[in-house]
Amino acid sequence: MLTNIIQKIKASNWITIFFMAAFHVGAILALFFFSWQGIALGAVLWWLTGGVGIGMGYHRLLTHRSYKTPKWLEYLLTIFATMALEGGPIFWVATHRLHHRLSDKPGDPHSPRDGAWWSHMGWILSGTAMHQSTSSLAAQVPDLANDKFHVWISKWHWVPLTVSGLLILAIFGWPVTLWAVFFRVTLNLHCTWLVNSAAHMFGSQRFDTGDDSRNSFWVALLSWGEGWHNNHHAHAQSARHGLRWWQIDINWYCIKTLQMLGLAWDIKLPRFDDARVPEFGRPVPVAVTAESPIR
Repeated sequence: MLTNIIQKIKASNWITIFFMAAFHVGAILALFFFSWQGIALGAVLWWLTGGVGIGMGYHRLLTHRSYKTPKWLEYLLTIFATMALEGGPIFWVATHRLHHRLSDKPGDPHSPRDGAWWSHMGWILSGTAMHQSTSSLAAQVPDLANDKFHVWISKWHWVPLTVSGLLILAIFGWPVTLWAVFFRVTLNLHCTWLVNSAAHMFGSQRFDTGDDSRNSFWVALLSWGEGWHNNHHAHAQSARHGLRWWQIDINWYCIKTLQMLGLAWDIKLPRFDDARVPEFGRPVPVAVTAESPIR
């Protein structure tokens, strides 16, 4: 018993625990310092960091290479993502690629089969994922490891959030900072973690992917479209996750907007005969660069 407790203490990520606790306390304090200005700024930053940064940047662009953008835009999306307090691109992308290789199997960093709390937040606080060296992570993401900017920002990922937080504090004061930084970051963290936890436990499975991934309407709303998780696991490289017209996918709409502006190309989408794939069936996992008709 004592040995197990000692092992858990050693495995705990104390720096991460400290900052997670601090941001959660700040989020609670925000409720006692109401600010419309803080809520408005926080909402914009929630979209820029959680939707544009994490969803469009870290996930669909860097992890799955679902589309291409100019390098300056790729780097800008990466900077937005670092402001979500979810680590640098090398850590995030390596962890997520491992999740796809071992989804809901031994070795998956955050499977609900190891416990709902574990998949939501426990894996960050006491798992081994945060103890991996940069070199071991880089071996899993050679495309990022060979990019000097991504290597640099992975080391200094805390700088954009710190600088932006200090600027907000200096310009607007504490009430706005509590909402636009602490509450916004905490809310977005849980919305991202819901994709790892709730979207592997609750919802429907259109495709037989061999794992527990689910399509969850409410998780999709909270994560800018990332909650259509079964669709995503069936067609991991697709830039579009909401495959039905009614499956709201804000990140996909933003990618389409970039395409219309000439800032996104080589957009990958799934190709399958919709008549052959009922609400629950095995997909034909073929990704193509030309856009495919999807109803």
